[in-house]
Amino acid sequence: MLSAESITGLMGQGALHWPGQLRGDGLLLTLGAPLQPFVAPAALVVDLADQSSIDAVYGQPVDEWKTHDLMPGEMLLGPVQAPLRLGGGVMGVIGGLSHLARLGLAVHVTSPFVLPGWSGHLTLELVNAGPAVLRLYHGMPLARLLLFTLEGPPAQDVTSHPFYGHKADLKSRYADEFRVGSNPR
Repeated sequence: MLSAESITGLMGQGALHWPGQLRGDGLLLTLGAPLQPFVAPAALVVDLADQSSIDAVYGQPVDEWKTHDLMPGEMLLGPVQAPLRLGGGVMGVIGGLSHLARLGLAVHVTSPFVLPGWSGHLTLELVNAGPAVLRLYHGMPLARLLLFTLEGPPAQDVTSHPFYGHKADLKSRYADEFRVGSNPR
């Protein structure tokens, strides 16, 4: 894991760009806008091979907000306020703040890895697993990104992902990227 001194050194070399705050030996991730709420889909099944079926689980994005009440059991997508750019050979792991976990807020449900070449706004998957409504605030600290360097020479292809990293497009693009169900079993 990289120390704050190593992170600052990578920033100076241009191997990492982060305009946000450092906290200890990690990058402090704060909640930005828009928020992407989920809605109950018309169908009881979301077909992961059909992008329109996936799109049906999302409500209208909430662009302007100061507070948002996250109900028990509710899931919400939100971008990290500051953009991040990782060079080749640098990767990160997102971890929620334990203060929030103790209230039932899961900050990043799965896929905590940020791969080399990432460029853009990270998306956090927020779930209220607790019994009470949790009030979120725009700009509040939610998580930390710990950074690591990979051993050996970096991969040649460290381009940013074409579907993700855009602050206004938080939805899953699974069916657009993977052709599930088109191969015979």
